[in-house]
Amino acid sequence: MREQSLEFLRTLVNTPSPSGHERRGQRVWLDYVKQFADETFSDHYGNCVAVLNKGGSPRVMLAAHADEIAMTVNWINEEGFIYVRKLGGIDPAITKAQRVIIHTKNGPVKGVVGNVAPHLMKFEGERKAPKIEDLFIDIGVSSKAGAEKLVRIGDPMTLDRDFEILRNDLAIARAFDNRIGTFSVAESMRLLKEGKTKFDAEICCVSNIMEEVGLLGARQIAYSLKPDVAIVIDVTHATDYPTVSKAQHGDIQVGGGPALTHGGCNHPEVVARIEAVAKKLKIKLQHEAMSATSGTDTDVIFWTRGGIPSALISLPNRYMHSPVELVSLKDLEQIPQLLAGFAQSVKRGEEFKVQI
Repeated sequence: MREQSLEFLRTLVNTPSPSGHERRGQRVWLDYVKQFADETFSDHYGNCVAVLNKGGSPRVMLAAHADEIAMTVNWINEEGFIYVRKLGGIDPAITKAQRVIIHTKNGPVKGVVGNVAPHLMKFEGERKAPKIEDLFIDIGVSSKAGAEKLVRIGDPMTLDRDFEILRNDLAIARAFDNRIGTFSVAESMRLLKEGKTKFDAEICCVSNIMEEVGLLGARQIAYSLKPDVAIVIDVTHATDYPTVSKAQHGDIQVGGGPALTHGGCNHPEVVARIEAVAKKLKIKLQHEAMSATSGTDTDVIFWTRGGIPSALISLPNRYMHSPVELVSLKDLEQIPQLLAGFAQSVKRGEEFKVQI
C-alpha cells in the first residue's frame, strides 16, 4: 500500500469515533480528502461530504459510516466505579479485562474493565456470559466525587487498542468497522483526481455517522444529497476460521478479494456494472447472498426518496466487533480501485433501472 495512504488509514483507525461522537474522526477524514475534492462540507449532525466534478451527471454517492462501537458512562457508584451503556453492538463477554479510554471535555481518562479473579468466584452450573450492566470501569479513584472530577454521565469510551500489522498484508485493529469504508471512499477520490481518465459523473464521497446505532446518518445524508446511484462500503464477516458455519454464513475468505452482495436492497443493474468493472480491472470478487436486510447503510439508502439504485461492497473481516478485527490490506486496496472504475464507467445522464 502507498505509504501516505497507509499512514492515513492508521491515523483514521486510531482516532476514536464512537457512535454519536464522531467529530475527531471526521476531522481526520476531511483534512485528508479535501486535497482531492472540489469542495467539502458537513451537515448539522456531522455527516461529511467531499465532491469531485461538481455539476456532473449523474450524481454518484460513495458512502461509508465513520462510527465505531463503544460504551458510554451511565452511572458512578459511591466507590467511584463506573457502569456503562452500549454504543452499538459491543460484546460484554470480550470487553471484560480490557483497557479503555474515556473521552472527556478535558481530555482522555484511562481505565480498565474490572474482572473478578476466578479464585474469588463460586459457580453453580455453567458460567454465564456477563451482561453490559455487569461491567464496571476502574479509573483508579476511591470515591464518586473523585470520579466526577474526571468524567461525567454521557462521556463515551473506546477500547485502548490501536492499528498494527500482524504479518505480511494482514492488519489488526479495534475498529476497522468501518474506517476501512471511509478510507476507501477517500482513496477512490484520490485515484479519480490523480487519474488521467475523464468522467461524466459528479462524485460525492460520504463519511456518515451513527450507523452502529440505527443507520441514522445514512438516512440524513442520502435524503439531502439526492444521489442518482449509491455504493456503500462496509465490512463483512469472513468465515475462514474455526467454528464458523459456511453452510449458514457463506464462504468469505480474508485475502480472497472484496465481497459483492446480491439480492434485496442491491440493485441488479448496479451489481452487474460493478461485476463488469471488476472484470475489466482484473479484480477478483467474492459473492454474498442476503435475505431481508444487509445490516448496513444500504438498507436505508435504497428506499430514500422513492428508491436510490444502490449496491454494497464489503471487506472480509475476521473477528468483527472485537478489539482484534483482522483484514487484508491487499483486499482493501482493491476497493478504491473498484469504486473509481465504477465512477468512470457511468455515462452522462445514465439511469440504473430494472428492465420489466
